[in-house]
Amino acid sequence: MDQVKKNYKTADISKAEKLMLYYAEKLTKKSYTIQKGDVEKLRTVGFSDRDIFDMNQVCAYFNYVNRISDGLGVDLEK
Repeated sequence: MDQVKKNYKTADISKAEKLMLYYAEKLTKKSYTIQKGDVEKLRTVGFSDRDIFDMNQVCAYFNYVNRISDGLGVDLEK
């Protein structure tokens, strides 16, 4: 987990895990650049459409919650 926190791209995790994290990062930072190919890559490493939908929903939810709390100046518990 420490490797993933430092840099998931160089962490000792599977290709599928790296692609999942890349997708989540792209969805978070530059969602407008997501293309069909990003979803296709997830499928090629074994993720189902439901898996991809769930990834998208979880990522979008946490982005939403973070923006609400940041926008209202809410201090989160540690």
